[in-house]
Amino acid sequence: MRTLDHPGRDEMRLDTVLAALADPVRRTVACKLNDAFGDHACATFELPVSKSTATYHFRTLREAGVIRQEYEGTKIMNTLRKDDLDARFPGLLDAVFAAQDIERAEATAPDSRN
Repeated sequence: MRTLDHPGRDEMRLDTVLAALADPVRRTVACKLNDAFGDHACATFELPVSKSTATYHFRTLREAGVIRQEYEGTKIMNTLRKDDLDARFPGLLDAVFAAQDIERAEATAPDSRN
């Protein structure tokens, strides 16, 4: 069975995690995994990028330690490493997800300047 490399909890670096989550596409993936229960295949994500670019984004998240990827047959299943990230960087993911929720709300709210 094929396996993918993941950093251990103690190998995660704040700058690498923040860089991975700074990209809106990768942040969207992390948010969707946070909102969902269980693992999700890469193909279940509707992303505004090509398949090869999506693969790059998933690899970046995995190498930073944000997600865990495991083969299940021919699919790669993705899981948010929330427990590891919360232990290593307490409150970081909650702050990122809260900020993302604020940005989403602002983007969909009617313009209040009128």
